[in-house]
Amino acid sequence: MKRREFTVLAASGLLIPTSWAAISETDAASGIRAALERGAESAVAMLGRNDGFMGNPLVRIELPERLKSAVKLLKATGQGRKVDELLLAMNRAAEAAVPAAKPLLVKAVRDISVEDALKLVRGGNDKAVTDFFAGKTREPLGKQFLPIVTQATEKVALADKYNAVAGKAASMGLMKGEDANIQQYVTARALDGLFLMIGEEEKKIRQDPIGTGSALLKKVFGGR
Repeated sequence: MKRREFTVLAASGLLIPTSWAAISETDAASGIRAALERGAESAVAMLGRNDGFMGNPLVRIELPERLKSAVKLLKATGQGRKVDELLLAMNRAAEAAVPAAKPLLVKAVRDISVEDALKLVRGGNDKAVTDFFAGKTREPLGKQFLPIVTQATEKVALADKYNAVAGKAASMGLMKGEDANIQQYVTARALDGLFLMIGEEEKKIRQDPIGTGSALLKKVFGGR
């Protein structure tokens, strides 16, 4: 089948810059798949290791704001070490869960349609990428992450205390119900961090496609 150029899509409402006129739809789809897969794999590699979350201020998981007063009380009563252990355990749980995301992310990338690929190419920032991955993978990834996070947090006795304190706060309307359970809270924050880092990687590719060393990515993103 003859490959159409981007310009033929103008009639359907997709306004494609003339600098992309020489790039076929096939190249566009292949280019965005390569960019997304590279970004996803890089994000998983960065986060799914020791200190991937704990050592990165952009994604480090902290206790919910509504529990800050409870934390102060614990520290005032000499239990600061337990709080630190909980924070470390939360981040370690996220780091343990992230590698499980790779197969789902890669499948989402490889299943992307030409139409979705063109929308992502046209996206000027990382929001389009984040929305794409979140829409395709957030729910199934949450189901995969939760048992891994649960297993990791069960090693820390303070997890039960967190759930008790947070549950009381939630019943009083002081915090969201999903934040009242440490396993669900860590799972949600782990996914937030994963999508954020995927977006950061995508932004790098868009800003410096030549630096990726990929001729295809240079062709698709370099003429913008």
